[in-house]
Amino acid sequence: MAQTPNILILMVDQLTGTLFPDGPADWLHTPNLRRLALRSTCFANAYTASPLCAPGRAGFMSGLLPSATGVYDNAAEFASQVPTYAHHLRRAGYRTCLSGKMHFVGPDQLHGFEERLTTDIYPADFGWTPDYRRPGERIDWWYHNMGSVTGAGVAEITNQMEYDDEVAFHARAKLLDLARGHDARPWCLTVSFTHPHDPYVARRKYWDLYADCEHLDPQVPAMAYADHDPHSQRIFDANDWRSFEITEADIRRSRRAYFANISYLDDKIGEILGALESTGQEAIVVFLSDHGDMLGERGLWFKMSFFEGSARVPLMISAPGMEPGLVSDPVSTIDLCPTLCDLAGVSMAEVMPWTAGESLVPLGAGGARASPVAMEYAAEASQSPMIALRSGRWKYTNCAIDPEQLFDLEADPHEVTNLAEDPAHAEVLEKFRLAAAARWDLEAFDAEVRESQARRKVVYEALRNGDYYPWDYQPLQKASERYMRNHMDLNVVEERQRFPRGE
Repeated sequence: MAQTPNILILMVDQLTGTLFPDGPADWLHTPNLRRLALRSTCFANAYTASPLCAPGRAGFMSGLLPSATGVYDNAAEFASQVPTYAHHLRRAGYRTCLSGKMHFVGPDQLHGFEERLTTDIYPADFGWTPDYRRPGERIDWWYHNMGSVTGAGVAEITNQMEYDDEVAFHARAKLLDLARGHDARPWCLTVSFTHPHDPYVARRKYWDLYADCEHLDPQVPAMAYADHDPHSQRIFDANDWRSFEITEADIRRSRRAYFANISYLDDKIGEILGALESTGQEAIVVFLSDHGDMLGERGLWFKMSFFEGSARVPLMISAPGMEPGLVSDPVSTIDLCPTLCDLAGVSMAEVMPWTAGESLVPLGAGGARASPVAMEYAAEASQSPMIALRSGRWKYTNCAIDPEQLFDLEADPHEVTNLAEDPAHAEVLEKFRLAAAARWDLEAFDAEVRESQARRKVVYEALRNGDYYPWDYQPLQKASERYMRNHMDLNVVEERQRFPRGE
């Protein structure tokens, strides 16, 4: 590989890390991801910064938690002053490009990317802002509901398939174009899909792969509403569960479609890796998700929770200096920004004092991690900010309005038994309480979220009154510079655009 490595980031949406213990589970039909896993450092216990799209992605890009980025929810602005890995790499001379989703909210729709090949799939404005002043309020036109489960099944085209087909097409075309060598700079291409995010609808060819799947039933059956913790009850309410009757067949169809869409993504990723390999280009390859999906475990669906299905994500890195194999130490997606800079030899010194993430390169070389992994959540279905710490075998959660939770993930991987009130674990609980208190001021955090929500509500209503100038990204193509035009020499065009040349 070149001294300054190219970087290919493959990101998916709502893919639970519980299906990636050391790469994809052996029963998933994912030959391309399996091959990637064999040459990657695989992180068995990787966690999102926040189990929701926009805050999780802002954390991944910046190395910061939502309390530092201000991206609390799916309608919170990602400030232009926050450096991302795209800024750091571009500043160091990289060509940075994004094909697909990153769920940026606000007028800055690039955040360090020199080029975006597609628009985003979700709105860029403040319309999805939750409101802590109205606890329990449902906003039907954008909140999740259980129709994604009752409507699961087969289709040849959906809104999301159209999007991901486009994302893959442009990513593959960009890799072929990069091979032409018109730009001598190293490149970082981020390819970000929206599957297997619900709705749980898959193409027939992938659906049929799971006809005899033995994993269509959740491992932890649905629980009565009253038996759930308060936050899980709020998730049920936000998902409008009382308006739907969820059958066993609905659950099995939803999980089958979800697994099928993992295979759909595997094909897309195979196309992209194939373009990289067929052109002889070398690159560091990173594969991750923004957050997971509960997939009916405990009766919960989608994300918004610190339970493993929602908060744990797959993470694989194939890079020089990082050995193929399994790392079990807990890590975070906020570690990706410093990791990418470390691998590229790019300094983050100017902002490192304010960066929460840590480079994963030492772990890939056999090192260990001592610091806990932190998570935050302050979006829909919450009424006050929630925080979590994962360290060793333990996971701790806290919220000003909810009981604490403490789980021993080695003895209780499905988080069935809350040990927070068990006197035998009082010492462990106290250590986490002290660590959380040193890191967070929950009262101040709550005040900041409320202020942000109130300000955005005012701005959104104002900007939708009168002429509307949306922030949604519009990809531009210079048609007069494509293919053959009369200001070009045909012989030069044919030579420049051919790769490889002379064969």
